Amino acid sequence: MRHPVFHRLSAVAFVFGSAPPTHAQTLAPPDPFAALDRGLRPDVAPPAGTPPRWSLGERMRHYRVPGVAIAILSNGVVQAAGFGLREAGTRDAVDRDTLFSVGSISKLVTAATTLRLVARGQVDLDRDVGAYLKRWKLPPSAAVPEPKVSLRMLMTHSAGFGVHGFADYQPAEPLPTLLQVLDGTGPAKNEAVRFKHVPGLRSDYSGGGVTVEQMTIEDATGRPLAELAKAEVFAPLGMRRSTFESPLSPARSNIAKAHDAKGAVTALPRGWESFAESGASGLWTSASDLGRLLGGLIKSYQGRADFLPQSLATAMMTRVSPGVFGLGPRLGGSGTGRHFFHMGANQSYLSFIEGYPETGEGFVILTNGGNGGGLIAEIRNALTDAIGQGAHAELRGVVLRTPPSPDFRGKYRLDAAVPLALRGALTDNFEYDSVEIDVVGDAVRIVLPGQETPTPLIPLGPAQFALPGLYTFILEFSRDAFGTVRGVTISMPEAASMAYYARE
Repeated sequence: MRHPVFHRLSAVAFVFGSAPPTHAQTLAPPDPFAALDRGLRPDVAPPAGTPPRWSLGERMRHYRVPGVAIAILSNGVVQAAGFGLREAGTRDAVDRDTLFSVGSISKLVTAATTLRLVARGQVDLDRDVGAYLKRWKLPPSAAVPEPKVSLRMLMTHSAGFGVHGFADYQPAEPLPTLLQVLDGTGPAKNEAVRFKHVPGLRSDYSGGGVTVEQMTIEDATGRPLAELAKAEVFAPLGMRRSTFESPLSPARSNIAKAHDAKGAVTALPRGWESFAESGASGLWTSASDLGRLLGGLIKSYQGRADFLPQSLATAMMTRVSPGVFGLGPRLGGSGTGRHFFHMGANQSYLSFIEGYPETGEGFVILTNGGNGGGLIAEIRNALTDAIGQGAHAELRGVVLRTPPSPDFRGKYRLDAAVPLALRGALTDNFEYDSVEIDVVGDAVRIVLPGQETPTPLIPLGPAQFALPGLYTFILEFSRDAFGTVRGVTISMPEAASMAYYARE
């Protein structure tokens, strides 16, 4: 039985479309939230015994996350609910309309706004954005002396820009302008947004590039993103609580406060941070609102809504090589299990959205604690198990019959000769030039650059091991015909990505 504080609060169901819902349309699964009662699980189960299964309440307490909001899309119906508290130590309950900071999920709203402008011919996906920019110009470099960048490149993280993400701003800190963010000048906390790579040749996740996208559509239309998103996304989809306001006004009420990794309220006295780079990470929204976005995108892809033209919705959900992104979302899976998704990670809020364009299913997970990432992975596993399309399938570890080979131990360096198109998601999610493997007794451990404590790997076979997390990596050691360990292949099965690290 669930602890009373984790009872579902204010669930709501709604159907997309302009016509009034019929009885048949409003039929939904008996309880789409049932998987949360005892369905949360790790990515890799231990080799012996019954695989662990947890309730949402148990894991919220484990991770010290006070509040969670979840929306589930099924058969065209979105149901949203809140669990736990907006602020630890109070009785302020999270509900379907509670506002959360959603970090990089903001990029999906920015992308949808851009595509609505593309549909009307106000901007072009493949035109050099220099033709639109007025307040800032693309900065030339020795490697890129005459830069030309398109919105398609910016939206798929292939424009060559640096600045992966941005720091939050505390209540007493001044917010920089968008121009100060791009140039990395005070009070901005980030380095300047400049080229790391030649545009179009590789994928490298860049909040800086999305900030250039924001500047582009603002300069092209003469309107700020907050106004554009309200007109192009929030109003058409009925996202009544969503805003890019920064700092967020307390007058909006029903706000999930920020909590650190220990579950304590932070960002005081207000109780939440601010975000200068709106398009990359500044959205405040609710589970019910993001459920509407999910439904609008999927129905556009299926040709059952006119939020986006079907051709643009299809392009949005089609991978652009050499990365794993479409026009905004990240992509994974295949067939009916094909899905688009995005993580959001600001300092005190973590969030996740995932949709299945072929089947019309999906979900949203919002949290207000610094440890929300681990909790989100387990909730995601429960919800995808319930969807049943094979995404994020559980791996089962094994007990090694003999101790691991001691000659796995050593340093390994990335083989850059492996094409970027094959490395795919690993270029961002495992962005290390080298790794170190340690073998102690029956344990194989990995030491990543900048990491002091080795991380144990879970055996999947004599030479195959898993590094679990929100993204699970599989390591397989290669031994040649002369009996020598030559390297280790690291892969992400769900993203069809692999890299090879040769032994030094």
